Amino acid sequence: MDMEKAQESAMKRGAILMSDNIEVKVNIPSYEYDIHSLVKAFYPKAEVSVQVKDAFETDCPFQMDVHFTEGHVNVTTYQNGETLYVGFCDLPDTLTRKEVKDRFKRLIYQALSEHSGRVLPWGTLTGIRPTKIPMAMLEDGASDEEIKTYMEETYYCSEEKIQLSTEIAKWEMKLLNSLDYQNGYSLYVGIPFCPSTCLYCSFTSYPLGKWAKRVDDYLDALCKEIDFIAEELKDKVLNSVYIGGGTPTTLNAQQMDRLLTKIEEKFDFSQVKEFTVEAGRPDSVTREKLEVIKKHKVDRISVNPQTMKDETLKIIGRHHTVQQTVEAYQLAREVGFDNINMDLIIGLPGESKEDVAHTLNELKALAPDSITVHSLAIKRAARLNLFKDTYEEMGLENSSEIMDMTYASCMEQGLLPYYLYRQKNMAGNFENVGYAKADKAGIYNILIMEEKQSIVAAGAGASTKMVYPGGRIERIENVKDVGQYIERIDEMIQRKKDFWEMNGR
Repeated sequence: MDMEKAQESAMKRGAILMSDNIEVKVNIPSYEYDIHSLVKAFYPKAEVSVQVKDAFETDCPFQMDVHFTEGHVNVTTYQNGETLYVGFCDLPDTLTRKEVKDRFKRLIYQALSEHSGRVLPWGTLTGIRPTKIPMAMLEDGASDEEIKTYMEETYYCSEEKIQLSTEIAKWEMKLLNSLDYQNGYSLYVGIPFCPSTCLYCSFTSYPLGKWAKRVDDYLDALCKEIDFIAEELKDKVLNSVYIGGGTPTTLNAQQMDRLLTKIEEKFDFSQVKEFTVEAGRPDSVTREKLEVIKKHKVDRISVNPQTMKDETLKIIGRHHTVQQTVEAYQLAREVGFDNINMDLIIGLPGESKEDVAHTLNELKALAPDSITVHSLAIKRAARLNLFKDTYEEMGLENSSEIMDMTYASCMEQGLLPYYLYRQKNMAGNFENVGYAKADKAGIYNILIMEEKQSIVAAGAGASTKMVYPGGRIERIENVKDVGQYIERIDEMIQRKKDFWEMNGR
C-alpha cells in the first residue's frame, strides 16, 4: 500500500480513529483471533469486538463485515452507517488454511490502511516470530530477492523490516549450525521474586519484602524439580542454561550459591555453550552476589536499566537510580564478567526521542556486550493498561525514526542484530531486537525464539516447551502461584513424568 495515497484517502473521509470502539462481525468461526490482532495493530487504543454473528449489535462509529461464501470472501467497512470500503478476493478450494488467512488478511489490511491513512512496518504479520519466514526460505535455498518479493507480496512488509528479519535469520542460522540443537535441550530456571512490580509488567512476580521468609522453601521445591529433570534427561545433551524471573538476584548470596551449586552438580556442562543469569534490577546487585555468580560456570549476565532517565524510573516503579545502574554495571566488570547485556524499553510514559537518544549515549559510554531494545507492549494485566488513560496523557511515543536511531546507535557500537520477536499491542507496532558483538550473541534467546529446540523449565510459572520432529510443539505448565508451587511440587514433577512417558523426551 502507498502511504501518501492512504493518508490522502483517510483525510478525505475524515476516517482516522484513535480510541473509538470498533465492531467486527464475521459469519464463520475460527478466524476471530487473526482479525482481532490485525485490527488492533492499526488501532491499538480502540476497544475491538470480533464476533461470529449475522448482524451488527451496536452503533459503533466504525464497523467491519467479513463475509465468507463458497469460493471467496467479502470485506465491507462502514463509518457511522455509511459504506466506506468494499473488497473481495477469491478463495479456491485448493488453498491451505494459511493461504486463506494470508488472502483475507491482505483484504482487511487494504481496508484498514485506506481508512486510517497508515501502513504498518510489519504489514499483515501479527505473529511474534517473523524471522521464521526468511529462515525457512533460506533453509530451502531462497535468495534474498526471493524472500523480499514473497514478504512484500504476501504480508505487505516494509523493505526495512524484510532486510532486518533476513539479516537476523542469517546470523541465527550460523549460530544454530554450531550446535547439535535437534538432539539437545536447554534448561530454564525461574526465580519469581522481584524488588517491586514494574508498571508495564504482567508477569506474576512476588515482592521480596512480602515473600522473603518463603524463599528457602521455594528453593527446596525448585531443587527437587531440578533433581528430577537432571535424572530424567541424563542421556540428553544440555546446550544452554538460563536463570530468569522475576529477578534472580533477589536471592541472597548464599541462596544463589546453593542454586548454582545444585545445577552444576546435577547436569553435565561439557557441551553447554552458554550459562546466563539475569542480574536484572541494579538495586538487587551486590559485589558478594556477583562474586558468587562468577565463581560458578555463569558466563553471561544482564544488568537492565530500561531507561537512563531518573524521572521515568520513578514513574515505572523501578526503585533504583541511573547512578545505581552505572555502579552495578561497573561492579560486574570489576568482578570479571566479559559478557553483559543491557535491556532498554522504547515508548515508556513521557519519554521523548531526545530521552531515548540520551539513554543510548549513556549506554554507548558503558559499552555493554549486547543490548536488547524492547518496544513497550501494553499488556492486559499490567498496571500500565489498568490506568492507561493516565499514562497516555504523558505520551507513549515510539516511531520508525526512534527505532532507526536505536539500530544506528547499536551498529555504531559494533553490536549487530541477532534475534527479534514481537508482542501484542506494542507501541508503534514495532518489535524487540537483540543486538550483540559478533561473539556475544545470546544462544538461549535464539533457541527459544526460533523454536528449534526443547526448553525444559523449572520453577513457579515456568513453561516447558517440547519440540518434536516435524515442528510439533507441546507445553507442560507449572502453576504460577509460589505457595501452590511449593505445596504441589510433587504434582508438578508428576506432570512432566506423565507427559514424557506418553510423548517421549
